[in-house]
Amino acid sequence: MDILRWLFEAQIPVGGSVLILREVLGNIFGLASALGGMRRKVWAWPVGIAGNLLLLTVFVGNVFGSATPATLWGQAGRQVMFIIVAVYGWQRWQQSRRAAGTSTAIAPAWASTRTRVALVLALAAGTAALTPLFDSLGSYPPVWADAWTFTGSLLATYGMARGWTEFWLIWVAVDIVGVPLLFSAGYYASAFMYLFYGFFTLAGFIVWWRASRTQARTAASAVKIETAFPDPAVSK
Repeated sequence: MDILRWLFEAQIPVGGSVLILREVLGNIFGLASALGGMRRKVWAWPVGIAGNLLLLTVFVGNVFGSATPATLWGQAGRQVMFIIVAVYGWQRWQQSRRAAGTSTAIAPAWASTRTRVALVLALAAGTAALTPLFDSLGSYPPVWADAWTFTGSLLATYGMARGWTEFWLIWVAVDIVGVPLLFSAGYYASAFMYLFYGFFTLAGFIVWWRASRTQARTAASAVKIETAFPDPAVSK
């Protein structure tokens, strides 16, 4: 109990303000999870879940008496959503790794044009639908930004679980809106994390883009070899 009390009460003085230790630790776990995701490692999912649990207690500021009392229901809700989708992603990546027999969990691929359009429409529709809900719950303004980050995070996490390279770009869209929101609400550790993560997601996109190109070339080479040297058993 003493450890839990310390965890919930610990703060880091920074200038004339303080950082909540849980917020700092949660973002460190989040960064580690993102690094694992970029390398397509299964451990990225459970590490991310640990960070989500910590951040959940931070963003429901009024409930846990945080030093920064502004409540961001979208940010809090996205932590719950992360955990749910992470369980799905964790299972999917484990299955994919076992099926492929490789150290990496999944092969990056581009989403279809239809899927891309659906993602854009889902981001817009989700933001519009959740804004009045979060507003009624007393979320910190501008409420649409909270709804945007929630919806975008849901789509990006699902895209990561599916292995779509575009999920990194969705994170960029989330960060563009999320950074100003977090700074204005006083969640400085998360804001700086989002700012850094914006550049990190661009790097992750390049890594997955290159991996998808390599995957495509390998598949094309396999087709050429099969065409040039047909199986004798089949020809008979």
